[in-house]
Amino acid sequence: MRSRKRRSDLSTLGRPNRQFLTFIFGDAVAIYQGKSGRKSTGGRYKPHHKKRRFELGRFPAETRIGERKLRIIRTRGGNIKQRLMASQFANLVESPGQKARLVKILTVKDNPASRDFTRRNIITKGAIIETEAGLARVTSRPGQDGVVNAVKVEAKNA
Repeated sequence: MRSRKRRSDLSTLGRPNRQFLTFIFGDAVAIYQGKSGRKSTGGRYKPHHKKRRFELGRFPAETRIGERKLRIIRTRGGNIKQRLMASQFANLVESPGQKARLVKILTVKDNPASRDFTRRNIITKGAIIETEAGLARVTSRPGQDGVVNAVKVEAKNA
């Protein structure tokens, strides 16, 4: 009977982040979003083409709280994405029809995308952030839009 291959020590660390991968492999790390090449049964598909540039993915922005840092990324068709790496302020709308005002972000209270994001103060769409004006829900996608827009939410009485 053939023994199974053991997982490498790297796989036990969870999902490796960009800094770790760049440290191990240099800048030659790529995120591939094409077909895996395997069937659900474990069999292989015959590839009908090689990997293509349009199948390339990117690392997530993981927007943090801090001094504003923005990266401009050229996407397919010459369009651009503004990747917000860090931000101290959010555009807060208190109620519909009102103008937005700039408020300071204090912390991330809850992030439905990941419990780990809450602990690490990472802002994504849908995250509940604590601001100077109270709790607010993020409505924009900071990693794509380059801005944190938020709507004030009522605090639940416990």
